[in-house]
Amino acid sequence: MTRLSKVAPWLAFPKAPQQLPVRVLVHADTDALRGLIARDRVANVFVDSLIAQSNSAVPAFPGAIMLGIFKDDGVTLAAACWVGSNVVPVEATAEHATHFGQWIVDHWQPRASIFGPAEATLALMNVLHKAGISAQEIRANQPLLTISGPPLVEPNPALIVSKSSQFSEILAAAAAMFEEEVGYSPFLGGEESYRRRVAWLINHGYSFSHDEPSGEIIFKADLGAVTKYATQIQGVWMNPEYRGAGLSPGYMASVVVLAQAHAPITSLYVNDYNTRARASYERVGFEQVGTFATVLF
Repeated sequence: MTRLSKVAPWLAFPKAPQQLPVRVLVHADTDALRGLIARDRVANVFVDSLIAQSNSAVPAFPGAIMLGIFKDDGVTLAAACWVGSNVVPVEATAEHATHFGQWIVDHWQPRASIFGPAEATLALMNVLHKAGISAQEIRANQPLLTISGPPLVEPNPALIVSKSSQFSEILAAAAAMFEEEVGYSPFLGGEESYRRRVAWLINHGYSFSHDEPSGEIIFKADLGAVTKYATQIQGVWMNPEYRGAGLSPGYMASVVVLAQAHAPITSLYVNDYNTRARASYERVGFEQVGTFATVLF
């Protein structure tokens, strides 16, 4: 069931005194972008991981671009915004986000989502809303959590790095998690691309799971973004038959241990209304360091 945010992000935003120039970043902007991302390795881990794949400010993904706004010196990058199937602001204030939003309106193509720090994400969506572009759902308050030491509860040793032989079972669990989270099947956006994504996570060692002897998944989680500084947990799913048994903290503690083999800081963001998950993460030792928002189209 779709949950609509009770927060109204369409508050009047003061008009900027001047139009800030937005341009598409090129290879020569790579060092400036890296410096911008380095301001917050946790909040920017998604874009950081993507840029690491191309080793450039020019994305390696077809159809994706990186927008930038520079300070008056024309050299210092003030803010950036990833624009692909998802839109992700980087170190952007609400004012920066309004200019990115106007660029996106002027070059409109359908997007799957906008996500990132709440202030910029909601300000960007505000511009789209005023241009008549509506969202399916606004999740305006998503605590951003991190843990950088050992978990506070005993890890469940049954959770392991998923194997390629588990692909079919992991795919079924991932699809169930996606449909439960957003309200529709991930295959509607293209089954083959979703299958490739799940296979990529497994092949890179970023999928963790525990299954029954029959092969059916009991619990799974992924590292949706990985850098040498931080990881971001995504795709957490517990088989409904095992929910309410108090297993989540032990599994999440194991996810932290496995994630810390890749980077010292483990992060995730969670819907504010998901009180059960938030309580579990707190038991494991996660602490809030910021607030994200997500817009689903």
